[in-house]
Amino acid sequence: MENKNSFANKKVAAVLFVFGVMLTVQFRSAQTTRVENSVRFERMEELTDRLIQTEKERDSLQKALEERNKKIALDEANEEALDDLRFRAAMTGLTGEGIIVKMDDSKKDSRELPKSKVTTGENPNLYIIHDDDLLRVINELRAAGAEAVSINGERLIGTSEIRCAGPTLSVNNVRSAAPFVISAIGKKETLESALKMRGGVAEALEVWGIVLDVTAADDVYVPPYKGVVKREYVKESNVEN
Repeated sequence: MENKNSFANKKVAAVLFVFGVMLTVQFRSAQTTRVENSVRFERMEELTDRLIQTEKERDSLQKALEERNKKIALDEANEEALDDLRFRAAMTGLTGEGIIVKMDDSKKDSRELPKSKVTTGENPNLYIIHDDDLLRVINELRAAGAEAVSINGERLIGTSEIRCAGPTLSVNNVRSAAPFVISAIGKKETLESALKMRGGVAEALEVWGIVLDVTAADDVYVPPYKGVVKREYVKESNVEN
């Protein structure tokens, strides 16, 4: 009987041992799972925080890039407007294709000129260059599309004056005498043709022996305006008629 009881006790003990082991394993497994789940959750939280921070940094960089692009565009627009203003105000030297015209007083007197076009005893002032002669050439060049013009190194602008000053001519209040060198930037063939066309200014001045020597070039230089641009009465306006 005792043997039977002893055997039964051993079986119960064995079962309890196995059950205990299973509980221990299950408990440890549950703990491990909780730890792993906790680690996963913490990692997900950290990754989420990093993602949010990265998105904020991205948005900040995107905004900074947009602001920089706007500034660059504004600077370029301002520089372009400034360059255009300088061009209009003739404050910069220019280079381009065009022509160079050398005008000189007549080297002849009335006796050497064609008898059909002059009479003897004419005023000798007819054979020297006057302000009207220069203006005719300049107006012809402008009408032919000249974008920039200078006379003896003096840039012509909207307020430039060309007038007689005794035996000399005054351009921008700077006196000079013949020969006069006119530099004009524009389509060279058009400018040259405008002066040399039949019945044009060159032919008219040739009557009095005044010579127009026209040379076409690809690198004509017109210097900047050296004077002061004054504006006493004009001001900017957005009003359109």
